[in-house]
Amino acid sequence: RSLTASVKMAGGQRSVNQYWHSNILTYYFCVHLCVTADYLHVVDVHMFKEPHEINKQQHHTDKYYSPKLIVRRGQPFQIQIDFNRPYKPETDQFWLEYLIGRYPQQNKGTYIPILVGDVLKPGEWGAKVTHKENNSIRLSIMSSATCIVGKFRLYVAVWTPFGILRTHRNSATDTYILFNPWCQQDAVYLDDEKEREEYVLNDVGIVFHGNINEIKVRSWSYGQFEEDILDACLFLMDKAELELSGRGNPIKICRVASAVINSRDDNGVIAGSWDNTYSYGVAPSAWTGSVDILLEYYSSKQPVRYGQCWVFAGVFNTFLRCLGIPARLVTNYSSAHDNNANLQLDFFLDDEGQVDTKITKDSVWNYHCWNEAWMTRPDLPVGFGGWQVVDGTPQETSDGMYRCGPASVQAIKHGHVCFQFDAPFVYAEVNSDIVYSRRQKNGTQVIEKIDTTHIGQLIVTKEVGGDGMMEITEEYKFPEGSAEERLALETAVMYGVKKQTTQDTTYQPQMDVDMDFQVQKAVLGSDFKVTITFRNKSRNYYTATTYLSGNIVFYTGVPKNEFKKHSFSAKLEPSSSSTFDVLIKSSEYLSDLLDQAAFHFFVTARITETGKILAMQKATVLEIPTLRIKVAQGSGREMSVTVEFTNPLKQTLENVTLRLEGPGVLRTMKKEFGQIPVNSTLIWEVKCTPKRPGLRKLIASLNCDALRHVYGELNVQIQKP
Repeated sequence: RSLTASVKMAGGQRSVNQYWHSNILTYYFCVHLCVTADYLHVVDVHMFKEPHEINKQQHHTDKYYSPKLIVRRGQPFQIQIDFNRPYKPETDQFWLEYLIGRYPQQNKGTYIPILVGDVLKPGEWGAKVTHKENNSIRLSIMSSATCIVGKFRLYVAVWTPFGILRTHRNSATDTYILFNPWCQQDAVYLDDEKEREEYVLNDVGIVFHGNINEIKVRSWSYGQFEEDILDACLFLMDKAELELSGRGNPIKICRVASAVINSRDDNGVIAGSWDNTYSYGVAPSAWTGSVDILLEYYSSKQPVRYGQCWVFAGVFNTFLRCLGIPARLVTNYSSAHDNNANLQLDFFLDDEGQVDTKITKDSVWNYHCWNEAWMTRPDLPVGFGGWQVVDGTPQETSDGMYRCGPASVQAIKHGHVCFQFDAPFVYAEVNSDIVYSRRQKNGTQVIEKIDTTHIGQLIVTKEVGGDGMMEITEEYKFPEGSAEERLALETAVMYGVKKQTTQDTTYQPQMDVDMDFQVQKAVLGSDFKVTITFRNKSRNYYTATTYLSGNIVFYTGVPKNEFKKHSFSAKLEPSSSSTFDVLIKSSEYLSDLLDQAAFHFFVTARITETGKILAMQKATVLEIPTLRIKVAQGSGREMSVTVEFTNPLKQTLENVTLRLEGPGVLRTMKKEFGQIPVNSTLIWEVKCTPKRPGLRKLIASLNCDALRHVYGELNVQIQKP
């Protein structure tokens, strides 16, 4: 029989497993006959899988801490087969078989027989002999640029007159195949080498948090190359029950991963908590990276407690980069969380002009983190490929599950929100208006102010090749007030984004008096001022009855409690500006402070003479002290790392936990301290032996009930041994 017929038979009518079972007796009989009759059989297979060898070097997989061969699809790799005698192509026939999953089938891409030919076609499965020496041959193998991403089993099959002789199952020849941003035929191809180094190979990133006026920075260890992380990431696709045939498609992978990253409806990786109580778990601010979270989930199969948006985004980024999909973590400052996606956040004022918290349901998040993944979108019209928004934070359901994306950033910018998936929700996050309205005694609704610029003011990510901030707001929206922005809005409304009209309400803004306020920058534990400024542009004398409400808030904009109420009467001279200071004392806020030291101030003022109301809100974040990290070289390759922290509060810190990690330098270490008295300095020294040379980063966090979001980091140059 011909070789092709035998391969067809192996992968065709009967399943491969059945075929093998029927051949087991033949196999052992054949081994004996082949050896005695000098038929070809395989002695050994060499995978060239060490980090310094050709495969991992050429496929940019040398950083993975794994003894197995890891290659990227659509690009040739090398193996060597040792036979019992020299290979004779004229008479000897053999082929390779790659299998994945429990029931491999050729038509599903889970059983792949590869015949040895003369040429390799780009992006298609194939193999050719590149070198023959004594009893050995060197093969160059090309995988398909669209093949399944996962761990394949390899068999070598030899045709003999007595039947097919296959190699034994050998886990040492297992081959991981990943996405390939270096391959033009791959759906995740990225044409800039510096961007590939950043968005695929960089294992440390930056999370921008805080708020629009006080942007804060912290490092996050993605650790996508650390031991067992690749297996943990592949397990997430099993957990999401994504069929094997869909695992070559980055769109499907991102869609199911955005659901499985959170635990809301599928017992996924991270349980979210936004209520400042983190019993029986780790406070979201204490994590320094993704590795501990993924490994804990991989071993326990139970949701890891707890996460908030940057934790979901950090772990999602690890998952994407680990599989080879270019990804970056994005922060949207002043992010709208609008419960009915109507492009309008409603803030209701009472008769006095103060916000009525009982009926105001919408909120503005100080910031929200999501991810962008790079891929083509053959399911959408031309032009909507490139960066896609994917979000693992559970906010709203999509097709019955808590997930979001992939949504084309280009489609969001142009208002083409009809294209899957979840574009209207993301469009609202960056484009909503804030509407302040007041119900009068006769029942009519009066709109006091419409703020069209507060939401989505700044969208940022880490710059390529550095730790600085890169603004990408213009990738999501046209400049505020431009003709293009209005056209994009009209397009979004046409495609079904709800925009309420204001026809049933009266809106007459106060034109001749402006109000603004500034919050003084302050360190946690100190007093600070809020300065309110009025500008009377008219020739009239006015009196403004002014209310300041200070709230301690979660970073999601949801208030915990009001800690400051202050009202005063402001006399406004014609054609002049007036400023008024309100003092905020540390004793007023310290006892109730939440983990991100975030405040939200509402200032409303009623002009007595006209009855008009001015309203404004701002978020602010206190300056939190940092950890100091120092390193010293020990004997040999050993290194000493010291973490220091001085308690700045007027109280003893209790039940303090320190974490320290650095990809390629040391695995996450934890230390508990009972107490740190006022003004005392804590010192923690650890010793480690770095694994990977080059510029690495150490990241530390401190966590206790009274103080969270305390971080420190240090770049260290690790010498080659």
